[in-house]
Amino acid sequence: MNGKGRNQMMRSVGTLTRADLAEAINRKMGLSRAESLDLVESILAKMCDSMAGGENVKISGFGSFVLRDKKERIGRNPKTGVEVPITPRRVMTFRASQKLKDRIAES
Repeated sequence: MNGKGRNQMMRSVGTLTRADLAEAINRKMGLSRAESLDLVESILAKMCDSMAGGENVKISGFGSFVLRDKKERIGRNPKTGVEVPITPRRVMTFRASQKLKDRIAES
């Protein structure tokens, strides 16, 4: 890997942003930039609202955003070793579809 770790290589590729998504929609669909950005914002808002309401979000061919409830448990402070209660919470995980996994593996 020429002295670079995997994480460094991944970071050098870049990050896809809302603006990038809007620009892609603008080019492919011919919508104005404002309309494209509004469309991206609407989709993300719907996804957030659905998850905030307790729903999972599944995008076929891409993956699923799944909500999980974690129970209360006892953790440990790694420096002192003192037991610390960890409160119950809801977390969101992402599970990539097989199609996305295959595409990433090919790249």
